Amino acid sequence: MAALLLAACSADPKTGPVEIKWDRDGCTHCGMALSDRHFAAQARGGPKRQVWKFDDIGCLVEFLKKQAWRDDPSTELWVMDYRAEKWIDARKAHYIGGKTSPMAYGYAALESEAPDSIDFAEVSKRVLAKDNRQGFKP
Repeated sequence: MAALLLAACSADPKTGPVEIKWDRDGCTHCGMALSDRHFAAQARGGPKRQVWKFDDIGCLVEFLKKQAWRDDPSTELWVMDYRAEKWIDARKAHYIGGKTSPMAYGYAALESEAPDSIDFAEVSKRVLAKDNRQGFKP
Protein backbone atom coordinates (compact mmCIF):
# COMPACT_ATOMS: atom_id res chain seq x y z
CA MET A 1 0.00 0.00 0.00
CA ALA A 2 2.78 2.45 0.92
CA ALA A 3 4.56 1.69 -2.35
CA LEU A 4 1.41 2.55 -4.32
CA LEU A 5 0.97 5.84 -2.48
CA LEU A 6 4.62 6.75 -3.04
CA ALA A 7 4.34 5.95 -6.74
CA ALA A 8 1.18 8.05 -7.04
CA CYS A 9 2.83 11.04 -5.35
CA SER A 10 5.94 10.92 -7.51
CA ALA A 11 4.17 10.36 -10.83
CA ASP A 12 4.26 13.35 -13.17
CA PRO A 13 0.67 13.99 -14.25
CA LYS A 14 1.94 15.40 -17.57
CA THR A 15 -0.37 18.36 -17.24
CA GLY A 16 -0.30 21.78 -15.61
CA PRO A 17 2.58 23.95 -14.48
CA VAL A 18 5.34 22.58 -12.27
CA GLU A 19 6.98 24.04 -9.21
CA ILE A 20 9.70 26.62 -9.88
CA LYS A 21 12.85 26.63 -7.84
CA TRP A 22 13.19 30.41 -7.63
CA ASP A 23 16.69 31.80 -8.12
CA ARG A 24 17.90 28.34 -9.21
CA ASP A 25 15.87 27.31 -12.28
CA GLY A 26 17.02 28.97 -15.48
CA CYS A 27 14.99 30.35 -18.36
CA THR A 28 14.92 27.92 -21.28
CA HIS A 29 15.30 30.75 -23.79
CA CYS A 30 17.77 33.22 -22.28
CA GLY A 31 19.34 31.26 -19.41
CA MET A 32 18.65 33.84 -16.70
CA ALA A 33 17.60 32.58 -13.28
CA LEU A 34 13.87 32.74 -12.64
CA SER A 35 13.63 35.16 -9.75
CA ASP A 36 10.72 37.53 -10.38
CA ARG A 37 7.47 35.72 -9.58
CA HIS A 38 5.43 38.39 -11.37
CA PHE A 39 6.62 37.48 -14.87
CA ALA A 40 7.38 33.73 -14.96
CA ALA A 41 5.93 31.51 -17.67
CA GLN A 42 5.90 27.82 -18.55
CA ALA A 43 5.12 25.65 -21.55
CA ARG A 44 4.30 21.95 -21.57
CA GLY A 45 4.25 20.22 -24.90
CA GLY A 46 5.99 18.26 -27.59
CA PRO A 47 6.16 14.51 -27.98
CA LYS A 48 7.23 13.91 -24.37
CA ARG A 49 4.99 16.60 -22.81
CA GLN A 50 8.14 18.24 -21.47
CA VAL A 51 8.01 21.41 -19.34
CA TRP A 52 10.03 24.51 -20.20
CA LYS A 53 10.36 27.48 -17.84
CA PHE A 54 10.78 31.16 -18.73
CA ASP A 55 11.51 34.39 -16.89
CA ASP A 56 9.45 36.60 -19.23
CA ILE A 57 6.44 36.13 -21.55
CA GLY A 58 8.67 37.38 -24.37
CA CYS A 59 11.08 34.48 -23.85
CA LEU A 60 8.16 32.03 -24.01
CA VAL A 61 6.89 33.54 -27.25
CA GLU A 62 10.38 33.59 -28.83
CA PHE A 63 10.91 29.94 -27.83
CA LEU A 64 7.53 28.83 -29.16
CA LYS A 65 8.08 30.28 -32.62
CA LYS A 66 10.75 27.58 -33.20
CA GLN A 67 8.63 24.65 -31.99
CA ALA A 68 6.69 22.51 -34.48
CA TRP A 69 4.21 21.64 -31.71
CA ARG A 70 3.44 25.29 -30.74
CA ASP A 71 -0.09 25.22 -32.22
CA ASP A 72 -0.96 21.71 -31.01
CA PRO A 73 -4.14 22.03 -28.90
CA SER A 74 -2.58 19.82 -26.21
CA THR A 75 0.29 22.28 -25.68
CA GLU A 76 -0.20 24.04 -22.36
CA LEU A 77 1.03 27.58 -21.75
CA TRP A 78 1.05 29.14 -18.31
CA VAL A 79 1.93 32.60 -17.04
CA MET A 80 2.04 34.01 -13.57
CA ASP A 81 -0.74 36.47 -12.81
CA TYR A 82 1.14 39.72 -12.16
CA ARG A 83 -1.07 40.74 -9.23
CA ALA A 84 -2.19 37.44 -7.68
CA GLU A 85 1.04 35.48 -8.23
CA LYS A 86 -0.79 32.35 -9.37
CA TRP A 87 -0.53 30.35 -12.58
CA ILE A 88 -3.10 31.14 -15.26
CA ASP A 89 -3.62 29.91 -18.82
CA ALA A 90 -1.45 32.12 -21.04
CA ARG A 91 -3.89 31.92 -23.95
CA LYS A 92 -6.75 33.22 -21.79
CA ALA A 93 -4.71 35.85 -19.94
CA HIS A 94 -4.90 39.59 -20.53
CA TYR A 95 -1.60 41.44 -20.97
CA ILE A 96 -0.71 44.97 -19.97
CA GLY A 97 2.34 46.80 -21.18
CA GLY A 98 4.72 49.31 -19.71
CA LYS A 99 6.06 46.99 -17.00
CA THR A 100 9.70 46.40 -16.14
CA SER A 101 9.98 42.70 -16.89
CA PRO A 102 13.14 40.56 -16.55
CA MET A 103 14.05 40.62 -20.24
CA ALA A 104 12.50 44.03 -20.99
CA TYR A 105 9.63 42.79 -23.15
CA GLY A 106 7.49 44.88 -20.82
CA TYR A 107 4.32 42.80 -20.56
CA ALA A 108 2.57 41.45 -17.47
CA ALA A 109 -0.25 38.90 -17.43
CA LEU A 110 -3.56 39.26 -15.61
CA GLU A 111 -6.40 36.79 -15.20
CA SER A 112 -9.02 39.54 -15.51
CA GLU A 113 -9.33 42.07 -18.28
CA ALA A 114 -7.84 45.48 -17.57
CA PRO A 115 -8.07 48.82 -19.40
CA ASP A 116 -5.98 48.70 -22.58
CA SER A 117 -5.08 45.03 -22.07
CA ILE A 118 -4.37 42.80 -25.06
CA ASP A 119 -4.77 39.07 -25.63
CA PHE A 120 -2.16 36.35 -26.13
CA ALA A 121 -2.28 36.54 -29.92
CA GLU A 122 -1.58 40.28 -29.84
CA VAL A 123 1.21 40.09 -27.24
CA SER A 124 2.82 37.32 -29.31
CA LYS A 125 2.56 39.39 -32.47
CA ARG A 126 4.14 42.40 -30.78
CA VAL A 127 6.95 40.39 -29.21
CA LEU A 128 7.81 38.75 -32.53
CA ALA A 129 7.60 42.07 -34.40
CA LYS A 130 9.83 43.66 -31.77
CA ASP A 131 7.88 46.84 -32.40
CA ASN A 132 8.27 47.99 -28.83
CA ARG A 133 10.62 45.97 -26.60
CA GLN A 134 9.51 47.92 -23.52
CA GLY A 135 5.82 47.11 -23.97
CA PHE A 136 3.07 49.02 -25.67
CA LYS A 137 1.87 52.45 -24.77
CA PRO A 138 -1.77 53.03 -25.74
